Amino acid sequence: MDIELRHLRAYLALCEETNYTRAAARMHLSQPALTRTIQQLERLVECRLIERTSRRFELTEEGQELLEHSRRIIGDIDSVQADLRRRATIEVGFSWLLPDAWFAATRTRYEALGGRISLRRVEDPMAALDDRSIDIAIHRNDIWLPHHLESREIGSEQRVLAVSVHSPLAHAGEVRWAELAHYPLVANTVSGTTNAESWDPPDPNRTVITCTNFDEWIELVAAERGIGIVPVLARTRAPHPGVVYVDIVDAPRSHIYLTWRVKPTPLRSVQRFLSVA
Repeated sequence: MDIELRHLRAYLALCEETNYTRAAARMHLSQPALTRTIQQLERLVECRLIERTSRRFELTEEGQELLEHSRRIIGDIDSVQADLRRRATIEVGFSWLLPDAWFAATRTRYEALGGRISLRRVEDPMAALDDRSIDIAIHRNDIWLPHHLESREIGSEQRVLAVSVHSPLAHAGEVRWAELAHYPLVANTVSGTTNAESWDPPDPNRTVITCTNFDEWIELVAAERGIGIVPVLARTRAPHPGVVYVDIVDAPRSHIYLTWRVKPTPLRSVQRFLSVA
């Protein structure tokens, strides 16, 4: 058996506390467990490290030498570990239309701390979070979260109407939210911001065409299968030759969320990202 870090950490704690009871409490060990660890260390180095006296705590010459090495070794390990954690890459998943201004500012702050961010476009950010292929999800749908996930709102966005270029609404300068309550609706059920229940009261006879991603959604709108509602960012980020975006003067704003796992405890890199986000 070789010397392990647990031996050196226990020994360093004992030397700094000069008391078995205090050192055991600091290491979250029982006193007998700490005693066994120190005795095991002495057997591994084949020499006595601590003078056996009831009056005071005193190291042997070999014990003093090991203390100096232990401080250096543990200090080096802790320094390397902290540095690697600072430079850890976290996986951030999103489905479509990343909020550029927010993300640019957050990335600058996080990378200033030494971290790195890898962006991944995924169809379903919640599923990717559950299977641990990403660390943090960016999404716009307000959903019920299981107990192992936590969410935070990071912003809101104006919404606009998306219609086919052949729709009579394509020539409207602007529309009102209530006017759109009965049109056939194209709804992205995985990452969209709008469904039939977004109107109060919803029309029980309304035609709703569902899809599961943004690419399907915009093609269905272009094909005049129904109207769509989308954050205004789509006007510049997702132009389509078959789609026109029209202002809605009184549309309720949509919201952007960050979601992450809280069980097990998030990695320090994730906590650091959340602190600057």
